[in-house]
Amino acid sequence: MIKYIASPAQQYALEAALEMNQPLLITGEPGTGKTEMADWALDYLNKKTGNAYWPEVLRFNTKTISKATDLFYTYDALSHFQAANLRGGQTASVEQFIALNAFGKAVAYSDPARTEFAEKFKLALPPKPMNSVVLIDEVDKAPRDFTNDLLDEILNYRFAIREIPDFMAQKAPDSRIVVILTSNSEKNLPDAFLRRCAFFHIEFPKGKLLRDIVELHLGAITPETKQGYDRLLAFFERAREKSVRKAPATAELVAWLRILGLKGYLTNTNTDERRRLLEQNLMFLVKTRDDLEAVSELLKNAEV
Repeated sequence: MIKYIASPAQQYALEAALEMNQPLLITGEPGTGKTEMADWALDYLNKKTGNAYWPEVLRFNTKTISKATDLFYTYDALSHFQAANLRGGQTASVEQFIALNAFGKAVAYSDPARTEFAEKFKLALPPKPMNSVVLIDEVDKAPRDFTNDLLDEILNYRFAIREIPDFMAQKAPDSRIVVILTSNSEKNLPDAFLRRCAFFHIEFPKGKLLRDIVELHLGAITPETKQGYDRLLAFFERAREKSVRKAPATAELVAWLRILGLKGYLTNTNTDERRRLLEQNLMFLVKTRDDLEAVSELLKNAEV
């Protein structure tokens, strides 16, 4: 089960990106569900199409040293060199040292009739063409040239392998590759790339949506626990306002509520004991010393 609640606006953004055949760029605070949206999108699309999509999100976790080619394949040059030496200088087949990565697999899964994907790269192919969801996570971590170098490949769903002359792979015409990118907005992405993307910003959930997310992860709020949840959610909102470096997000909220539930806060009738539990477990809510000091000060006068 996918524990994710997508707003109608998120669903529309995904559908519109598909209709326009554009990558979907997702921004939002850390912990608001940008990465998890790809899992929801895959589940949503498979329910809609009768499981026409590869059953797992094909993930690429961007690093500060990532190159555009890393999205498609990895070439282990060192192992290739060592293998050649072990063979007395005889050339080893380069295909043995190439592994397809997220986007490369998506292209291969779209066209299993092209058996060279299995023959060259030892990739297990599906029995029929499959669509895919490709997640490029935290794309803003990469060097600036990373996104510019992906423009042709992502828009046309094709890539070359420079170590294999004349090799070009392209998505089968009737298949879909849905590309979702996430960004923490730590640095600006190139305008040329942004122009070719659909864009959606996940606002921090409030009110009923926030309670729905809590219930999805922790179970229904009962009459016995409602008062405790009301106090905690009110404190959480004030903690977000008081935080000076990193406001706690939904991921921290769920972890904090879970530990307090396990420690009996929600049904505890002793105010002093509840305050002690909050003080002991602030480590799950705030993650920097500055924020801990600010929220601890807030706790002194808070209704707990």
